[in-house]
Amino acid sequence: MKAIRINEFGGPEVLKLEQVERPVPAPDEILVKVYASGVNPVDWVIRNGGNDFLRPLLTLPMTLGWDAAGIVEKVGSDVKDFKKGDEVYGVPNFPGSNGSYAEYLAAKASQFALKPKSIGFNQAAGVPLAALVAWTGAVELGKLQSGQRILIHGAAGGVGSFALQFAKSKGAYAIGTASAQNHEHLKDLGADEVIDYKNKQFEEVLHDIDVVFDASPLRDDNERLKSLKVLKEGGILVSTNIDFPFSDVVTKALAKKGAKGELVAPQMKQKWLEQIAQLIDVGKVQVTISRVYPLEEVAEAHRESETWHVRGKLILEIRKEDKQA
Repeated sequence: MKAIRINEFGGPEVLKLEQVERPVPAPDEILVKVYASGVNPVDWVIRNGGNDFLRPLLTLPMTLGWDAAGIVEKVGSDVKDFKKGDEVYGVPNFPGSNGSYAEYLAAKASQFALKPKSIGFNQAAGVPLAALVAWTGAVELGKLQSGQRILIHGAAGGVGSFALQFAKSKGAYAIGTASAQNHEHLKDLGADEVIDYKNKQFEEVLHDIDVVFDASPLRDDNERLKSLKVLKEGGILVSTNIDFPFSDVVTKALAKKGAKGELVAPQMKQKWLEQIAQLIDVGKVQVTISRVYPLEEVAEAHRESETWHVRGKLILEIRKEDKQA
């Protein structure tokens, strides 16, 4: 089968299209015929050699990609939830060597769910990892409730846009920071307010926020302190930057406000993927796809992702939906 592999860490040039053996599913795994894969920032972070959090977990060679949508080809002997022919979406064994930039992958069945019926494989591949990060952060760790107010940094990105929509599905008041070109898009997704971070200081216009969800790539203590300034007493600050722990200064500021700080490591829970699929199918969550690339153009997809200016998700199309081979 075809797969995009890296045999060394480095720039986009280390991404190689290779012929490899089709994986065999373990008893608790499914073999998925992959139709599409999402492209996430973590993909090129790992391609570059990872960060302090990821580096000890990485082994070469490896197939990148941690978002998949496709059809179940085979089920392991212990798998009861799926059968051959099921259309599924989910997350491969993160961060193992058998990723989703491939024609087939084997992964734990517990990390997959039936694909939302209302969308195709390309859109479905843009959901799992980003949506699970958003769900873990906003719903599970942020404990967001109806009537609460949430501020989302990086609201136009893959994670941020899902966090915004999950917040609205919970009945929360959602405020997003984004560049001016993304304001209408965020309002279309349900944002109650949008702040242009280039021209307005959010900490000067907001206060008494219940949850701050930071999905921006900025790793800056001063920015975290600004978020703490707008947080209410006992509020929750959630950050997706798990490689940037809370400093002593930030920890003391959290304690002074009786607030809680959380770093998001996504939980690959099947029940959450099922709930997210339901939200998509009833029209409460949209999947924003920025661009679809053929598998052979994966290096260009990485270059675009590395700009940090992608609205929604980038997708690798592994095979066409009308092709069953």
